[in-house]
Amino acid sequence: MNDSGSFERTGLEIAIIGMAGRFPDAQNIEEFWQNLQDGKESIRFFTDEEIKSSGVDLSILNNSNYVRAGSALKDIESFDASFFGFNPREAEVMNPQHRVFLECAWQALECSGYDSKQYEGSIGVYAGTSIIDYLINLYLNPNIRNSIDTQQLVFANDKDFLTTKVSYKLELEGPSVNVQTACSTSLVAVHLACRSLLGGECDLALAGGVAIAASQKTGYSYQEGGILSPDGHCRAFDAKGQGTVFGSGVGIVVLKRLEEAIADGDSIHAVIKGSAINNDGALKVSYTAPRIDTQAKVIKAAQTIAEVAPETISYIEAHGTGTSLGDPIEIAALTQAFHIGSQSKNYCAIGSVKTNIGHLDAAAGVTGLIKTVLALKNRQIPPSLHFQEPNPQIDFANSPFFVNT
Repeated sequence: MNDSGSFERTGLEIAIIGMAGRFPDAQNIEEFWQNLQDGKESIRFFTDEEIKSSGVDLSILNNSNYVRAGSALKDIESFDASFFGFNPREAEVMNPQHRVFLECAWQALECSGYDSKQYEGSIGVYAGTSIIDYLINLYLNPNIRNSIDTQQLVFANDKDFLTTKVSYKLELEGPSVNVQTACSTSLVAVHLACRSLLGGECDLALAGGVAIAASQKTGYSYQEGGILSPDGHCRAFDAKGQGTVFGSGVGIVVLKRLEEAIADGDSIHAVIKGSAINNDGALKVSYTAPRIDTQAKVIKAAQTIAEVAPETISYIEAHGTGTSLGDPIEIAALTQAFHIGSQSKNYCAIGSVKTNIGHLDAAAGVTGLIKTVLALKNRQIPPSLHFQEPNPQIDFANSPFFVNT
């Protein structure tokens, strides 16, 4: 977050002119912001009856390591099929992730002030989805499997067809690209959409992600040293932090080249000045472990592209999963990047939306982006929850950061 009010333009800025989303305990962006302002935790603890109805075996449920927590979306079974030209049978076999993402794509365009059927420019879609467990459920139901064409089932569910379905139903003729990079999916989608806009491939772009489990009301089995929390709470950067909780959600932003957004009189919620992506490679403890120097490089690259000095940044929305390994590496990487050229300390707030709603997998990154845009718009940094004492492996005292409680 850089709230300097005005900035030098490089000509590479991208305006966020619309947003839409559904999150745990929030059916829209306004409810989401109210929950963030209030410091509300939207992780639920399910009853045994709810978990049993989701098909969890009793032997698993009664295990002492089973945690009955998660964050869920309301009304995922609801869909205005006729509005989008689907018949009831098509809607029934369509993955809920596809349904909800399509609805939010329409809402995001409406929020931006554009009707895709009348807009003369080219509109692109960059997004990704989580695991397609709904398709597995359909295949396991012989009545459905034997009564519908297999290809139709694949079109209605598979990850490859999320964005093209949106482009088809909303009549969008720009690039339609499915992005699949696990929990970085939606932010990589934003990055690619920005590059597409700067390259002239489209004039507007929808970018985001969706993650909705077919069985939302289930817990998980805790394993020591894993990413999941033993008590159902995400305590990012805290000494008691031992992991996160997974949940469901969807987020989409509408992007446009800044100069054109200004010229066209669009509502500009925030400006993306730069972004960068890379990978950790092989020189790390394990495949799933993060790495300090490569994370620091990509942070510094984004700052350089944006032409933003670290000491002017007042807030970082972190990955912040609350793991004892990941959090210290993230802060160490940020500190390394921020300390190039400046040794200032404790001037930049940091937080993680995962403490409010858990880890939304393919939608996690764009959810953090939307939170940050809302903080800029409302000139208020909402609290990061459950922080009492810093993780002893994090040296906040000699870093630019403090946890915003």
